[in-house]
Amino acid sequence: MWEVSLAFISEGMFVNRGTLHGPWLPIYGTGGVIILVLLKKLREKPALEFIASMVLCGCLEYFSSWYLEMTHDGQRWWDYTGYFLNVNGRICAEGLLTFGLGGLAIVYLLAPALDNLLSRIDTRKLGIVAVMLLVLYCADQVYSAQHPNIGAGITDYKGSDTSLEAPIPYEISQRSNGLP
Repeated sequence: MWEVSLAFISEGMFVNRGTLHGPWLPIYGTGGVIILVLLKKLREKPALEFIASMVLCGCLEYFSSWYLEMTHDGQRWWDYTGYFLNVNGRICAEGLLTFGLGGLAIVYLLAPALDNLLSRIDTRKLGIVAVMLLVLYCADQVYSAQHPNIGAGITDYKGSDTSLEAPIPYEISQRSNGLP
């Protein structure tokens, strides 16, 4: 919802961000899970939780950028070149700060609220919904491995035919439009 909301607010159009076609971005779910699992010992130390969330999610974003580029013929889904303290255009200070704040929001607000909500739902019904979502997600992964989600607002913000020219990553197009 974060990526889609930002694109909608800044551009006034709905864009299904990421490589998959369904309503999910695995990088955010993975980041949330690793924060909740690996940083459990830091719950009583919010400042350390913040820093550790920045480091873990920064590593995840860097690796994800590299992996996607290597497995999709050099295609980049984001490029922070020109942003403050960027590393190879894959991560930047602004993103790391957002990950730190997001990590705190996940740990202290979202996860407890979601846990409270899910504890009220019948376990059998919850299991059925989880299996259905997992099947849809896996099908999307299989399909998107051969046909990644690319195009306007994703890898080529201007909407040109990606088979005819090199795509313009979303973040670069934002800077060319005068947006941060």
